[in-house]
Amino acid sequence: MAASKKAVLGPLVGAVDQGTSSTRFLVFNSKTAELLSHHQVEIKQEFPREGWVEQDPKEILHSVYECIEKTCEKLGQLNIDISNIKAIGVSNQRETTVVWDKLTGEPLYNAVAAPVSPGPSVPVAVVPSGSSVPAAGTSSVWLDLRTQSTVESLSKRIPGNNNFVKSKTGLPLSTYFSAVKLRWLLDNVRKVQKAVEEKRALFGTIDSWLIWSLTGGVNGGVHCTDVTNASRTMLFNIHSLEWDKQLCEFFGIPMEILPNVRSSSEIYGLMKISHSLKAGALEGVPISGCLGDQSAALVGQMCFQNGQAKNTYGTGCFLLCNTGHKCVFSDHGLLTTVAYKLGRDKPVYYALEGSVAIAGAVIRWLRDNLGIIESSEEIEKLAKEVGTSYGCYFVPAFSGLYAPYWEPSARGIICGLTQFTNKCHIAFAALEAVCFQTREILDAMNRDCGIPLSHLQVDGGMTSNKILMQLQADILYIPVVKPSMPETTALGAAMAAGAAEGVGVWSLEPEDLSAVTMERFEPQINAEESEIRYSTWKKAVMKSMGWVTTQSPESGIP
Repeated sequence: MAASKKAVLGPLVGAVDQGTSSTRFLVFNSKTAELLSHHQVEIKQEFPREGWVEQDPKEILHSVYECIEKTCEKLGQLNIDISNIKAIGVSNQRETTVVWDKLTGEPLYNAVAAPVSPGPSVPVAVVPSGSSVPAAGTSSVWLDLRTQSTVESLSKRIPGNNNFVKSKTGLPLSTYFSAVKLRWLLDNVRKVQKAVEEKRALFGTIDSWLIWSLTGGVNGGVHCTDVTNASRTMLFNIHSLEWDKQLCEFFGIPMEILPNVRSSSEIYGLMKISHSLKAGALEGVPISGCLGDQSAALVGQMCFQNGQAKNTYGTGCFLLCNTGHKCVFSDHGLLTTVAYKLGRDKPVYYALEGSVAIAGAVIRWLRDNLGIIESSEEIEKLAKEVGTSYGCYFVPAFSGLYAPYWEPSARGIICGLTQFTNKCHIAFAALEAVCFQTREILDAMNRDCGIPLSHLQVDGGMTSNKILMQLQADILYIPVVKPSMPETTALGAAMAAGAAEGVGVWSLEPEDLSAVTMERFEPQINAEESEIRYSTWKKAVMKSMGWVTTQSPESGIP
């Protein structure tokens, strides 16, 4: 960036984007939402036993320091004064659980991660009958086996406790959420038990650990979380917006170790100099935004209206639909969660959340298992060569069918093959499968909340595939809207931070957000053809059912 632009940049806002595989720090211009610079550091996942997924909280923290330091160096090289950074927001992987010693600042155990595997990280969901199954595309590696027995023992304690938990939290009783990870730590790690007994222990999700550390740690660090992260713990009442005493008693969690719950946009504390952060970069800058990653993407996509939805396309897909001020409970296995609360005195917004398990994963399968492509990018080229699946349908039910079908006996099928079918048609069918699955989740959301979508906002790595985006518009028969700036998760955290009372450098008024440009994909087929293709997909789904007649450990569904 030229030096002459330095004077007209205006206030800047930073965002920590801490995910399961990497940490990033990004700096945005608050007037234009332009990304000015960023730095990324990969972090390790540890697998001490099969099915155990852990991360080192100190490595995560140091990666944040490194990203801040390197980004500030890059801004300096661009002749941008870092003193223009007026606020910092935090977006984070949700559910991952940390317990640390408030006197020493040392973690008492590794962070127990939200389960991750070669398959997607998607929540355990509840079938309509009330029994729990993991979301699709999972395997025994994905399941955090250490907490399975904890869930089983809890589920026996109160008849119908799934409803007891779900009615308060919007979540099913499952291995995925923080409460059972924390219960496991209390039951199995002596250092954690002792620190709790001696009133030294603090619990938090990754956002809490980072904010406490960045605001001083043992020297006055602020122990807090926001409503979106709290809503993923299974300890938080999403109606009263407080930790729930009954839930804490049910899980046996001492309430004094829990962080204070704040809104997603307010000043939590100020950055303090750390020996790990050279030259006290950003000393005194307020940390004033905090959102779980999917909520951050919803805000970054500016889905502020009831009925607006975003879909993040990665290994799987995460769909969130803003349901306004109303908690909508799903009859189709979707989760009810807090979307955001952008200020202490601002109203809370809720969302329905659903996930497509096999999205980018099906492209990897074509590459790694069938070898019909050498890189994921090739899929678009192959699909473009034919422009149709020629009647071929691909149902990637590798580990059964999940929402809205809940059919563990299903397995993946490719059907409608003829002698004419080639790898290009199969590639096209794989892209269509991502879009058909997305439509099924969105149809379920429409049935649950009764608000038909007018358009779908999208982000994530797969959205660079223009054929996929056009197919999605055709199959949903509504426009698909993609922001030109793809970093919507970090942008959402920055927006929340910059808009906080006492910071006020970022306006969330619709007319002030028009600087973010969008690419729009309109349906290019007629409604009748869209419905015919979707009904044929459903016929293919029916054909995939009933392949497994007995459950086996390999099935991925208990």
